[in-house]
Amino acid sequence: MGSFSIPLSGMSAAQDALQSVSNNLANINTDGFKDQNLLFSDVFAQAGATNGAGNPMQTGLGVTEAGTVSDFTEGTLNPTGISSNMAISGTGYFVVQDSNGASEYTRAGDFTTNNAGFLTTPSGQLVLGYPAVNGVVNTSAQLQPLQVGLGETTPAVATSNIQITANLDANTGVGGSGPVSTLTVYDSLGSPHTLTVNYTMTAPNTWTYAVTIPGADVTAGGTGNVTIGSGTLNFNGSGDLTSTTGVTPISIPTLTDGATAPMAIGGPFGTAASPTITQTASANATSATNQNGYPSGTLQSYSVESDGTIEGVFSSGASLALGQVAVATFPNEQGLDQLGNNSYGSTVASGSAVIGVPGTGGAGTIVGGSVEQSNVDIATEFSKLIVAQQAYSANAKSVTTFNQISQATLQMVQ
Repeated sequence: MGSFSIPLSGMSAAQDALQSVSNNLANINTDGFKDQNLLFSDVFAQAGATNGAGNPMQTGLGVTEAGTVSDFTEGTLNPTGISSNMAISGTGYFVVQDSNGASEYTRAGDFTTNNAGFLTTPSGQLVLGYPAVNGVVNTSAQLQPLQVGLGETTPAVATSNIQITANLDANTGVGGSGPVSTLTVYDSLGSPHTLTVNYTMTAPNTWTYAVTIPGADVTAGGTGNVTIGSGTLNFNGSGDLTSTTGVTPISIPTLTDGATAPMAIGGPFGTAASPTITQTASANATSATNQNGYPSGTLQSYSVESDGTIEGVFSSGASLALGQVAVATFPNEQGLDQLGNNSYGSTVASGSAVIGVPGTGGAGTIVGGSVEQSNVDIATEFSKLIVAQQAYSANAKSVTTFNQISQATLQMVQ
C-alpha cells in the first residue's frame, strides 16, 4: 500500500498547488491582493539501518505541504481620481476597525464614505487615523475613525496673529506718511473686521505705526476709527528692522456682534531676527498681508497628502486638516493571518503592529486618489498551472502503474 500512498501524496500536493493558482487568478482584479505560493517538503522514513559505507538507508514516503508564502511586493498604483481612495507606496498597511472594534490591516485602499461621513472599506470597516482639532493633527492621540463627509461644518476661528509685508520709503521726510496697510480679520463668531495700519516717520530710521478698527465695529466706538494697537519701528542704516519699542499690543475691545472680547492679536511685523517690514529708498508699498482666522464653513472637497494628512477645503476658503491616516508595519509580514475581505490580522509570528505616520519609521507614503492593484502576474500563474497539472498527471500515472503491477501479482498468485 505504500506504493500507492506516495503518488497519492503527490496528487494531493498538486491539487493544493492548483487551488493556490486558481485562487491567485480569481483575485487578479482584487485591489491590494498579494500573490500566494505553496511550499512543499519531502517525507522520509526514519530508518536505523545503514549500508556498507555506514550511510543511513532511508526511503522517500512522498510529499507534504510545508506552508504558504505571500508575495508582498507592491502592485501597480492605479489612479482613480476618487478622493476617498488611497494607496501605500512602500511598506505598510492601513489600519481598519471591524464591527466588534478589533483592529485589522489592509493594503486595499478602495475606501468610500458611509452615511455618517466616515471613511470605510467596501465591507464596512472603519479606517483609523489621528484626529485633528481646528486643523491641527494630534499624532499622540489614540487612533480614531476618520470623518470626511462633505457638508461637514467647521466652527469659526478668531484671528490670533497677523503679518504684514511692507516697505517704508526711506526718502520720506520727518512727519510724512508711509503706506496704508489694510487686512481683514475674523472674530470668534466668524464676522470679518477690517484693520488699518498707518505709518508716520518721526525721525530718520524711526517710524511709528497705529492699528485702527472702524468705530462701528466696537461698542462705544463712535463713527470714526478706534486705535487698538501702536508702537515704534526702529531701522538701521541698511533699512533693516532692529527693534520695536513702546509697543501697545493689538487688542480689540468688546465687539458689537457679541463675539468673545477682548480679542488679542499678535504680530504684525515679525521680529528683528526675521522681519517682514523694511525701510529702503523705494516706494511705500504693502506687498502682502496674512492672518490665521477664518469664518465657519462647510466642507466642499478634500485630498490626501503623501504624509497621510487629509486636507479639507471649506466654503469659507479655509484649508484645514481633517485628520491623518495611520500606517502599520510588522516585523514579519509572512506571519500575518489572512482574514478575508482583503484584511490581515496580527499574530505571534507576525509580531505586534508598529503604527505611525506615513513616511516615517520605514513606513511607505500615501498616494491619494489611487488604489493598489493585485500583484498577480497572469503569465507566471499559467506557468505554475501547467507545472501543477503535469505533476498531477504524472502522479496519477504512477498510481495506474502500481495498480497494474498489483493486478499482475494477484493473477500470478491465482
